[in-house]
Amino acid sequence: MFIRTDVSQGGEVEQLIERTVAEFGRLDYALNNAASLGAPRSTGDFTEAEFDSEVNLNLKSVWLCMKYEIAQMLQQEPRGGAIVNTSSVNGLGGAASAALYAMSKAGILALTKSAAQEYAARHIRVNSLVAGGFDTELLRSAVRERVGSDPAKKAEIFSKYASRIPLGRIGNPEEAAEAAFWLCSDAASYVTGHSMIVDGGLTA
Repeated sequence: MFIRTDVSQGGEVEQLIERTVAEFGRLDYALNNAASLGAPRSTGDFTEAEFDSEVNLNLKSVWLCMKYEIAQMLQQEPRGGAIVNTSSVNGLGGAASAALYAMSKAGILALTKSAAQEYAARHIRVNSLVAGGFDTELLRSAVRERVGSDPAKKAEIFSKYASRIPLGRIGNPEEAAEAAFWLCSDAASYVTGHSMIVDGGLTA
């Protein structure tokens, strides 16, 4: 079931959770996976509006989703659930020309660990999926932003990026989904507050 939602708006997120519970009866698992990558700029060149936009789309959105997911998980019987928040390897350190993206993705890691501590005793596990490069529209649009639509230039960028990854390739979205699925599953019942890096060895 698809429900169009602006996850930076609290009222829309609240309605999303309400409609989900109305359809399925409860909320056991949630993957918070929204992101926006703004135009590349040096840190001092971003506008205040760009700062607000990236924080709202990349960080506030995750907090809002968690806020309403946690409320539902605490009131249902049996209570509890598992939440996975998608961060990025850019959140593990700085990212030249993408400071706001890196900052917001780092914030997700701290938000996740804080919530994991707060709600563990109430049977809610909260973990982060720290994603490397995956073949998604977000990555492709970022490449287009840098080199335009020239196929040769785009291929060169992808090739250079893949050469930095020990596994020698960019990830498939399904591989990220499998990691998130595991974090939600009972196989990960003793895992909370964890930042699972899935990046083909890039940060190793």
